[in-house]
Amino acid sequence: MTLSTSPAPLRVVLVHWNQVEACIETIDRFLNREVPVRITVVDNGSRPEALEDLRRAVQDRQSQVGLIEVGANAGFGPGANVGLREFLADPEDGEWVVLAPHDVDPFPGCLAAMLVEAQAQPMAGLMCADVGDGMIPVIDPYFGGMVVPATQAPPAGAAPAGAAHWEDAAFPHGTLMMLRRDCLAEIGLFDERFFSYCEEADLAVRARAAGWSIGLIRGARVQNIHIGSGLAVVDYLQTRNTLLLVQEMSGNYHAFIRAWFTIVQTLRGIQKPSTRPIIFDARARVMGLRDFVLRRFGPPPSSIASPPSQFDPSMHGARNN
Repeated sequence: MTLSTSPAPLRVVLVHWNQVEACIETIDRFLNREVPVRITVVDNGSRPEALEDLRRAVQDRQSQVGLIEVGANAGFGPGANVGLREFLADPEDGEWVVLAPHDVDPFPGCLAAMLVEAQAQPMAGLMCADVGDGMIPVIDPYFGGMVVPATQAPPAGAAPAGAAHWEDAAFPHGTLMMLRRDCLAEIGLFDERFFSYCEEADLAVRARAAGWSIGLIRGARVQNIHIGSGLAVVDYLQTRNTLLLVQEMSGNYHAFIRAWFTIVQTLRGIQKPSTRPIIFDARARVMGLRDFVLRRFGPPPSSIASPPSQFDPSMHGARNN
C-alpha cells in the first residue's frame, strides 16, 4: 500500500521545556522529512532566555511553525493537551496528529510508514514509532505499563521482509506517537493528574475500551536524543502514577498489591543496593506512595523537583520496575 495524498500537512505537536537548541533541531528534522508538516510547539514555562531564543526560531519558520506559551511547567500530558485541543478545534487540520517531546529524530520514512499503516487499520486510534529496542509495550493489571521483548510476527504476505508493519501494542510509547482525531474526540485527552509518566497507558486503556486499536509500527524508526539519569522526581512520578493507573484500570485491590510490592522492593533496595533498579530513590518512592494515598496528583512536590537543567517533563515513557 502507498501513502495517499493528504489534503493538508500533517500536524505535529512538540512539547518543549528549557532545551531550545534540541527543540530547534527537532523542528528542522520534521520539516526536512518526506511528509509535509505544520508544527505547533507548546512551551511549558521555559526560562526567559530559552523562550526568547525559541520565539526567534519560530519567527524564522513562521509559515510552518507556531508557538503556544503555557507560562508554567505543566508537565508533558497537560502541555500536550494544549496542542491537541488546538488540533481538534480545526476540522481542516487532518485525521492524524503527531505528538513528541522536543528532542526526537524521526528517521527518513518514519512518518510516511506510519501513515501507510494507519490506512490499513481502519480502527487504529493510537500508534507509535519504533525506537529500535525490539520491545513492545504491554500493560499488567498489577504493575501497569512496561515493555517486553516482542514476539509478534507480521501476517504472512502483509509486507516484504524488513518493511515497516503494524504490531498490536497495549499503549503507544511517548517518543513519537500519532493520535487519530475521531479517537480523541470520543475518549478525551490525557488525564492531567499524571503530569508525566503513565499518561499514554491510561489514554490507551480508554481507547481500547472504546473499540480502537493501538499499535507500534515496527521498522518506522525514531530516536530520542536525550539520555536521562535516575532522578528522584522520576522515581516519585513513576511510583505515584503507576498506582493511579493500576487503580483506575484494575481497582483498589490491584493497587494495594502494587503498593505492597513497591514497599518490599524499596526496603530490599535499601538493605541490598545491588538489587536496585536503574532509577531508585527510597525517599521519592515513599513520597509517591504517600501522595497517592492522599490523592495529591499533578506536579511533583518542590522538595524533590530538580533544577531546570536536570529534570525534563518531556522525558517520559514506560515505568521503571
